[in-house]
Amino acid sequence: MSTIFSEIEHWGDAHRANWLVVLRVALGGFIVFKGAYFALHIDQLQEMSLSVAYLSVGLAHYVLFAHLIGGPLILLGYYTRTASILQLPVLLGAVIFVNAPKGLASLGGNSELWVSVITLLLLIAFSIFGAGKYSLDEMRRKEEMRH
Repeated sequence: MSTIFSEIEHWGDAHRANWLVVLRVALGGFIVFKGAYFALHIDQLQEMSLSVAYLSVGLAHYVLFAHLIGGPLILLGYYTRTASILQLPVLLGAVIFVNAPKGLASLGGNSELWVSVITLLLLIAFSIFGAGKYSLDEMRRKEEMRH
């Protein structure tokens, strides 16, 4: 199983474009913003978590943890693949349970669904491609190669 992940990681490293760095930074910043918003509006987040298949308030705390820890890691490009993978359950839940039931129409409707879908797709991409050339991951990799 670990060889599959190693092969995906190697393929992603070999096929990543430098312009993805801009998307990674924007994605990390957006996730930090959403985490801060949820932290300031914890009551709304808890209401959402209770309405999602009657899950506990622990789900709200996972969302906060994932966003407030994972967002800066993605922004800086540090353990980007791991941070992106930790975000996937949050965004899958947002797409399937929170936003999709509201409908697909973005005009006067639920544009939050489109934002969640795009965020989910970007997280999947960074889970595969990693942080890119201009990141703390790349600095760490170069340092390991020197030693």
